[in-house]
Amino acid sequence: MGEHAEGTIVIEASGAEVMDVITDYEAYPDWADVKTARVLQRGAGGVGTEVAFEVDVPILGRASYTLAYRYAPGDAGVSWVTKEARGAVSNISGEYLLNELGDRETEVTYRLSVELGVLLPGFVRTQGAKRVIENALEGLKRRVELG
Repeated sequence: MGEHAEGTIVIEASGAEVMDVITDYEAYPDWADVKTARVLQRGAGGVGTEVAFEVDVPILGRASYTLAYRYAPGDAGVSWVTKEARGAVSNISGEYLLNELGDRETEVTYRLSVELGVLLPGFVRTQGAKRVIENALEGLKRRVELG
């Protein structure tokens, strides 16, 4: 059974600036809870269409997975699904949706669905999913606004 979570934050930057950070997968270890990120395939404009990640999942250990990405027109966002997964995580899907509120503000919604490779009590899964969303949005905001 997968855990679903969603969160929204406003970032003081254009949608293009936010997308530049989101699509710079190799830099994720600098600001996201990711140990490694490696682009395996690139599409139009050089953006990653397949990216391999390694993460440490608290209590559960290391997980590695490869995600396939699809981009919305313009700077409206990106979605992903699991192509391959090993370790503590068995399936991941999600999306960043961007809505420009003005020249220098973008509302970012992050939706995530994760299936773990092990059974855990519901409250542990729910709290973990909320923490992932909060950390990802706050990390993205800091990275975009502070560079």
